[in-house]
Amino acid sequence: MAKAMRILSALLLIACIALAVGPTASPPARAETLPTADFVVIEKAERTVWVYSQGAVIHRITGLQFGDAPQGHKQFEGDERTPEGRYTIDYGNPQSRFFLSLHISYPNAADRAFAQAQGRSPGGEIFIHGQPNGLPDDRRMAGDWTDGCIALTNAEMELLWQMVPDGTPIEIRP
Repeated sequence: MAKAMRILSALLLIACIALAVGPTASPPARAETLPTADFVVIEKAERTVWVYSQGAVIHRITGLQFGDAPQGHKQFEGDERTPEGRYTIDYGNPQSRFFLSLHISYPNAADRAFAQAQGRSPGGEIFIHGQPNGLPDDRRMAGDWTDGCIALTNAEMELLWQMVPDGTPIEIRP
């Protein structure tokens, strides 16, 4: 009984120290303990992210938020649409205006050629990201509010950040 009490006391002390220290100011590191994604699928109509590793689904996130015009493929800067097609998560940005962000390699050559043929810019800077910095962790902006990015809750974004390495292919479906 005395041994059990010592163990319990030690665990409580560790928990108190962890609470006193609190969260760090630096962004979360990409963890090696979670499965690593090798493919990501966004289903815009279902508002769902499917994360794959070796052909198996390892994670699913629902309730995605898009730009103010969520239907259709992004064609031009300012159209507030999310691209559709195959791209790459080419880098993560821990210092973004939102809680973490993963950059999508839009526009590709076809996107640039189409916009140029119309005398317009295809736009760019499309990310998967969390909510705006400064919002409480459990708050979420209402509705579709991005300029064409894909927004998640901060907790969901942190998980995705840890699972999706740079260079991961992504397919965004209508």
